Amino acid sequence: MSDKIWPYCTPGIADEDFVQGNTPLTKEEVRVVLLSKTRIREEHVIYDIGAGSGSISVEAAILAKKGMVYAVEQDPVALKLIYKNKERFRTGNMTVIKGCAPEVLNILPPADRIIIGGSGGKLPEILAVCEEKLKEKGILTVTAVTMNTLGTAQGLLDEPPWENLNIVQVAVTRAVKAEKFRILKALNPVFILTAERGRTE
Repeated sequence: MSDKIWPYCTPGIADEDFVQGNTPLTKEEVRVVLLSKTRIREEHVIYDIGAGSGSISVEAAILAKKGMVYAVEQDPVALKLIYKNKERFRTGNMTVIKGCAPEVLNILPPADRIIIGGSGGKLPEILAVCEEKLKEKGILTVTAVTMNTLGTAQGLLDEPPWENLNIVQVAVTRAVKAEKFRILKALNPVFILTAERGRTE
């Protein structure tokens, strides 16, 4: 019997297994779809930009067990949660980067995969650096909870060097107990955009 908190080979760690605070946590159903569409291999180098509580970073590190995940975050409160979750899930192949994107990305090695969960209003600037840091045919994944972010991301990722843009909306409804009954409770929908880094001439 494994003593790991998450002894499985599939993503989707239960929300309650993470150390949480007031920092938003990407819900487990969204993480499952996001990680699946990001197509992670065990040797990949991955950036998680705007890592928040670190839930995506942790899951990515478990999948990329021979690679490295860089959890990029600038908020001090969120950083504490990332460190706690890194320790909780024993993800030694996860490095926490304190700082603001896109500036801190310049110190990182080239990436096989990049996940952007938060951009602080700097999505165009971040994507410009990601064009340089992401390897050819690497996959970029962006999450959007507002129509503004969705529109900005779609407009940018529809242009070269980005290719094969895919957009899905994940709208999760859970059945929760209410006294003797179960009622449906909808979570906020999330858009997941993925694109490949094409060849530059």
